[in-house]
Amino acid sequence: MSEVIVVTSGKGGVGKTTTSANLAAGLALRGKKVVVIDFDVGLRNLDLVMGCERRVVYDFVNVIHGEASLKQALIRDKHAENLHILAASQTRDKNALNEEGVGRVIEELKQMGFDYIICDSPAGIETGAIMALTFADHAIVVVNPEVSSVRDSDRIIGIIQSRSKRAREGGEPVSEQLLITRYSPRRVRDGEMLSHGDILDILKIPLIGVIPESQKVLESSNSGVPAVHEGETEVAQAYFDAIDRFLGKEVPLRFVDEKDQGFLKRLLGSFTGKSA
Repeated sequence: MSEVIVVTSGKGGVGKTTTSANLAAGLALRGKKVVVIDFDVGLRNLDLVMGCERRVVYDFVNVIHGEASLKQALIRDKHAENLHILAASQTRDKNALNEEGVGRVIEELKQMGFDYIICDSPAGIETGAIMALTFADHAIVVVNPEVSSVRDSDRIIGIIQSRSKRAREGGEPVSEQLLITRYSPRRVRDGEMLSHGDILDILKIPLIGVIPESQKVLESSNSGVPAVHEGETEVAQAYFDAIDRFLGKEVPLRFVDEKDQGFLKRLLGSFTGKSA
């Protein structure tokens, strides 16, 4: 049975598209049949992050308006055969999306047998963002460890639970999980960032993962190859941890403590005669 996942946030620039790309690619590498849709009509960045910008002929809006079939618009990923991308339009505005058309595309994708339909949402609460969350079964709320990002995400959580189709029809609530991006334990220690515990206390939704602050994120976006394809990096490992938790596995939380903390504890223990 297909599951619709919206990747959302209240604030722009927190890493939603990067997360959508890595979640989609990682699930595909785990053997799932996945499609990821760019809802950011007028801007369109997902195709760049996925490295398929030169292969976009038809887009999401073309399909909604009957100007192309879904099969014509879907782009098969170069790195995972069971992953497809549906790009946004660069020439239309967000009002080109409508609930009936989006619902029809989602239903057709379900009929095509996709395990996961990932909706890469624009930030905020404008039309594209509302359309992205309308049909969601599951929401991944992406935040940076800063007050404004957390505050705005608290608002988007309320909107998900009031304006999704499930909420309007009195169905089961959309399940929600939190993903923290650009996390630096050193900056948390220095008081420059909120800790993951602080964020959990505020938002009160389950934590799916913590993605460390890393130059690798920018490098992977610029190269058009999601970070999960470089499995040896911390960023790739962190995304795979999040994906495995999403799939129901118990995975220890990593990348929330400074690397040398254990060593320092052992060193101090040797001077005090106590075991670390």
